[in-house]
Amino acid sequence: MTNPDTIRVIAPNFKRRLSGVTATVVRLVPLQARDIGIVATGPVLPSQVPQIPLHKLLTLPRKTTRVWHARRNVEMIGGLALKYLLGKRLKLMFTSASQRKQSGLTRWLIRRMDAVVATSDKTAAYLESPATVIMHGIDLDDYAPAEDRSALRASLGLPDALLIGCYGRIRHQKGTDAFVDAMLPVLAANPKAHALIMGRATEKHATYLEALKDRVNGTDVADRVHFLPEVPVENMADWYRVLDLYVAPQRWEGFGLTPIEAMACGVPVVATRVGAFEQIVTPETGKLVDPDNIPELSEAITNAFASETLAQWSKNARPHVTEHFSLEREAAQLITLYCALLAS
Repeated sequence: MTNPDTIRVIAPNFKRRLSGVTATVVRLVPLQARDIGIVATGPVLPSQVPQIPLHKLLTLPRKTTRVWHARRNVEMIGGLALKYLLGKRLKLMFTSASQRKQSGLTRWLIRRMDAVVATSDKTAAYLESPATVIMHGIDLDDYAPAEDRSALRASLGLPDALLIGCYGRIRHQKGTDAFVDAMLPVLAANPKAHALIMGRATEKHATYLEALKDRVNGTDVADRVHFLPEVPVENMADWYRVLDLYVAPQRWEGFGLTPIEAMACGVPVVATRVGAFEQIVTPETGKLVDPDNIPELSEAITNAFASETLAQWSKNARPHVTEHFSLEREAAQLITLYCALLAS
């Protein structure tokens, strides 16, 4: 049980189901706990995450100032309630990943924060309040290039061919259909190329997935389009390592970690200009295209295999992630902000 007197930062996670915010809290808090007294709190958290039960928030000593780092509206509301209804000494902080105009409620809540973080320059542009840009990072020990890609492909039952992947939730917002439509001419022109589609389609999007499979089954390249079941998070790195190219065809994205994860494994990326992709994918590591422009996406994928382009992108991918998108870098930048709030 964490000693309440040592807690200086609280990272709430009020959602029960797995989400991007949940994953962020689970990744960051154990690392940050090495350097500052931070705990998470919420209804469902893995045991390895330093945490305090929700009901214990009510009895936290009032004498100590703490940072409350919210990432959702409901968590901002929770922080305000603890501060103004229960008299806890809190500095309120909010991280925004949204790239759309906020609702009136969200804007009202943000105005009551002591500090605001945006996960990209584009996100910051949508905020009315000044924000510090701190982009997400990943654990570089978990994501690294394959020592023997051919052997890894064989172990996963994949052909040792030209593999182009698109991973994540399967739905219109994520552009899975755009990937399929862009890949059909690529596969027709490249007999050695295969498309890998992996992710989960919720019940709401099951019809969407079946329509994609039907579209593929009516073509001459159906045997080279592989719809793969979702795998546990801890196994995902292997599925990046087997690829020659990763494609992120999203129509909308809050931030988007998959291009970073792919590049950390030495895989170059073709992505749309959404989320933080314009700051993640550079001309040295991949190619950006407009969302929903299928011909441009198809051409970018095709051109990636021309000359030495792919080899150069692959060479630059991991060093780029190491320099700009490590989890340690994100954790350290947040701790700097926590300390500034506590000092004030």
